Amino acid sequence: MLLADQTVQTIFGQVSPPPGMDVGAGQNPIAGLGTFIGWGINIFLTVAGLFLLLYLLWGALDWIQSAGEKEKLVKAQNKITNAVVGMVLIFAVLVVFNVLAGRILGIINVNPDGSWGIKIPTLQQSSP
Repeated sequence: MLLADQTVQTIFGQVSPPPGMDVGAGQNPIAGLGTFIGWGINIFLTVAGLFLLLYLLWGALDWIQSAGEKEKLVKAQNKITNAVVGMVLIFAVLVVFNVLAGRILGIINVNPDGSWGIKIPTLQQSSP
């Protein structure tokens, strides 16, 4: 059986958990889940920022290509306005979430490297 395990590892490689979910070396799996959720929030914000930037640039390109046509110019202005409103909304939601979850509830912690971690509430057994 040992030979089969070694063959599988040489073919497929070592299986490791996703970032933040490493429960080895005595780490708490609940803390790992919180780190994983924080990692997901970071990825979401990065992707949202990239889409907003692309939408803003698309509006700017439409403005340049409008050649003074009123209808195309209005559509380009709406795209740019929507992109700026989206940026403000994501920033406002991020601030409100950080204030509520971090300062008031205390379930968010921002690590020194800029990554987020979420302390997931758990029930603890009391000793009789």
